[in-house]
Amino acid sequence: MSKPPLNPDVADTAPSDQTATSYDRQHAITYLRLLQAESEGADWREVVRIVLHIDPEVDPDRARNAYQSHLARAKWMTEGGRLLRGAEAG
Repeated sequence: MSKPPLNPDVADTAPSDQTATSYDRQHAITYLRLLQAESEGADWREVVRIVLHIDPEVDPDRARNAYQSHLARAKWMTEGGRLLRGAEAG
């Protein structure tokens, strides 16, 4: 089983497929980092800068959309253990 990358670049929006994708498997750690940051009450702008590699000052719309999209996908991936199964499927 291959391990997902620790800090991959992200697309402008996360997938919306109804099954886990290869993108999801690549970004399993990204999703976990987003969920942890949210649970700790981190400022979304810092999270998007550090985790998603997007500068919210330079591109605020892209940053906000990417953050919301990936956080929603992270939450979806946690339903029913999808995140763990998706990471193992690679």
